[in-house]
Amino acid sequence: MKPFVTIVLVLCIYVSESDSAGLMQKSVIFPTKTATSFVKLNAAGFSDLTAFTVCLRAASEENRNYTLFSYAVTGSNNELLIWQKTNAQLDLYLGSVITGFSLPKMDAWLRHICVSWESQNGEITAWVNGRRSLRKVSSKGGVVKNGGQFFLGQEQDSVGGGFDIKQSFVGEITDVNMWDRVLKPNEIELISQGCYSDGGNIIDWGSTTFAPGGNVIIKHNNDCTL
Repeated sequence: MKPFVTIVLVLCIYVSESDSAGLMQKSVIFPTKTATSFVKLNAAGFSDLTAFTVCLRAASEENRNYTLFSYAVTGSNNELLIWQKTNAQLDLYLGSVITGFSLPKMDAWLRHICVSWESQNGEITAWVNGRRSLRKVSSKGGVVKNGGQFFLGQEQDSVGGGFDIKQSFVGEITDVNMWDRVLKPNEIELISQGCYSDGGNIIDWGSTTFAPGGNVIIKHNNDCTL
């Protein structure tokens, strides 16, 4: 029995130090600008994407450019990047192609943000708190390549690294989900209002494993406490 007990203890120690599973009802807080603080999201495997929807809740009082969501692959550091600009414009990078939306300026209020794209018609739409922007067209016929890495808090200038303190996120972020399709308007409206909506099939905030680094605070947000 003793060898068996020893093996179990070793396995428990290994699991406790590996990536954690799921952030259901939790927020990630980045308290200060750094080049070392991040959360890596270990998304489900997927083929090259011809459509997606990314949704998240975020709040920040920073008056500068910073990243909200970074996906990088070999040869394309901004394969999919959601970027907040000082002038309140929200930019979607799909590789070297940038599409901007003039939206209400970020502030201390948590807001629900979604961005969707589909390749066939190149249609891109942004949503804030369930309200749709005008539609724009870009990257028609393109794909988002698979095999990359997803990060919150930092913009990747190389896959998994190349962080710049001036581009780091300061604030709170939660409910990050990603689907391999364009969500319907009623789905986005429900997700923006609800507390226990189904997560994405690529990134599911409630179950996707994650690995934090640096000065990151993860805590229950009590947003859905009855």
